[in-house]
This record gives sequence, C-alpha cells and structure tokens, in this order.
Amino acid sequence: MKHYLKFITIFIVGLFLLGACGKGKTSEEDNGKVKVVTTYSIVYDIVKNIGGDLVEIHSLAPIGSNPHEYDPLPEDIKKTTDADAVFYNGLNLEAGNSWFDKLMETANKNGKDAPVFLMSKGVDVKYLTTKGQGEEDPHAWLDIRNGIKYAENARDGLIKVDPDNADIYKENAEKYIAKLQKLHDNAVTQFEEIPVEERVLVTSEGAFKYFSDAYGFTAEYIWEINQENQGTPQQITRIIDIIKKKQIKGLFVETSIDPRSMEAVSSETNVPIMGKVFTDSLAEPGEDGDTYISMMEWNIKTIKEGLLK
Repeated sequence: MKHYLKFITIFIVGLFLLGACGKGKTSEEDNGKVKVVTTYSIVYDIVKNIGGDLVEIHSLAPIGSNPHEYDPLPEDIKKTTDADAVFYNGLNLEAGNSWFDKLMETANKNGKDAPVFLMSKGVDVKYLTTKGQGEEDPHAWLDIRNGIKYAENARDGLIKVDPDNADIYKENAEKYIAKLQKLHDNAVTQFEEIPVEERVLVTSEGAFKYFSDAYGFTAEYIWEINQENQGTPQQITRIIDIIKKKQIKGLFVETSIDPRSMEAVSSETNVPIMGKVFTDSLAEPGEDGDTYISMMEWNIKTIKEGLLK
C-alpha cells in the first residue's frame, strides 16, 4: 500500500508538471530526434548503440539502482508520456510493485500510438526456482548471445518508429552485433582455461543462470532474486554449506548489491571475495563497465582471474 500511495502522489505531481510544460514546446522537443525511454542502464546502452545520434534517450532506473523495484519520478512520467517509443527488458525485471505497468498506464502508453518494445523477445527463458512456479528469471543479458537478440529488437523497434532512417539503424546494428559476437566467442575461449569442476560461480543474487549456461558454469547464490528478504540466516547457512561441500575457492559480489552478506559468508568460510561483477546496472560514465560491452569484458576478466588464482 505504501508503494501504491507513493506512486499516486508522484502521478499527481507529474500531471501538474505536464500541464505546466504543455504550454509550449522546448528546444529538446524540437530537435528532431526520436524520443526514447528505457527502463534501466543496460537497455539504454544497447538502444543508444543502435540509435546513435538519431535518438534521445531517457533511462528510468538510475545507474547503480535496483530495476526490479523502482519508484518513477515526476520527470519519468513526463518523459514517458512524451516518448516516441519505450524499450523494456521484461521477464519480470520491471514487475516489482507493478511499477512499470502503472507507469505505462499513467503515461498512456498502450503499444499503439507510441510503441512499447520488449528487448528480451526471442530469448530462451530460464525460470526462478525459489519463487512462484513459472516465474521468469530476468537476467538474460548476461549471456552475450541474448545481448545480440536485444540489439536486434532495438534495431527493429527503431525502424518501426523511424522508417526513414532504417538503413542507418541496420548499419549500426550490424557493426554492434559483430562486436558482441566476437566478445561471446572470446568468453567461450577464455573460460575453457578454467577446469570444468572449478567453474562454480558464487554471487549474492542468483543472476547468472543465463551466463552459466552460455559459458559452462554452475551458478550458486545467497538469494535468487533481489527482494526485501535477502541475506536471511537460512540463506547464509545454505550457501556456506554449498561452499564447503564443493570446496569453492573464490566468491564474487555484484556492484549494485550491498556486500555485507557476502562478506559474512567469506568470513565464515575463509573463502576470499575475488572481485566485483556487474549484473543489473552499468558503472558510472567514465568508469570501467560503463557500457554493456565493457561490463561484460570486466565480468569475463574478473571471473576468469578470480577462479584461476
């Protein structure tokens, strides 16, 4: 109820801002670019690579935040209402407190006059095991082959809303997808250096199912998906038992996760944390991991070096 009342309050403020801004077009509205809204930083970067200078993108969940649950701001409501297209991950990523559905309803985005595009369309979906039966695991982008699908969906979406520039979007996508394919192939080669029995990836959140399937790992975790009851004593005890049983040599903690739960696990097992990895967010601009490609390069290097020490 608290989240719902907060959303209603933001909605009212947003309506006021819309009314105030509706008296005249700003220079931003007149720049001729396709106005796009994305739900979080990874989708933002992929769409930006396909759209280039032809698009102007507003990303909702800020860098470093949790896109599973987000409270849209008045600016988000205005940007989404004015957008020519919205790109979202799907697979339950934006389902926390139904924030994305509420935003789409508030902004009158019904997929018709202003298209709403699913970036994970075509992904071979994996499912959560500790949540409700059949609930989808959203972290498809951690398999770079799925990142290629995201790029293809971004290309097709931009062509739909801006067909006059279709050739540019196709060319941008071809170049970007070639880079992603090279990165995936390199990851496969790099991880072959790690003995199969040592390819066990222990993280805080169970975000690496897609990654592990692509690159020959077993994924273990403290909790399965970011939520309010994460890092419980039962979850900590469970992962400690797994680490001891499998004789795990190294642990990893996500950049967007509070590290204290994994630090407690490390202290209890005497197994070191080998580094930080990216899952739900890019790094801040100018830092390592500030693009989808560089975040995956960072993950590949960090995991390989950590498990070979």
